[in-house]
Amino acid sequence: MGDCHFLEGNLRAKERVEYTKALLDELGLGGERLEMFHIGASDAPLFAEAVEIMTDRVKELGPSPLRDGH
Repeated sequence: MGDCHFLEGNLRAKERVEYTKALLDELGLGGERLEMFHIGASDAPLFAEAVEIMTDRVKELGPSPLRDGH
């Protein structure tokens, strides 16, 4: 990667997302509820695809475990 016009911001973001996913798994909330997509500002079809992917994933996962009152 590293092709972000904000220099290396996308690399730092990727590390943070991976760390946060691990934390969510450790807490039992599911790291798969978080994802990072590399999408250019002018790539609307790829954005729409990412939205569909995450919508399908969230539907499959169901409600947040936090909704159980924990």
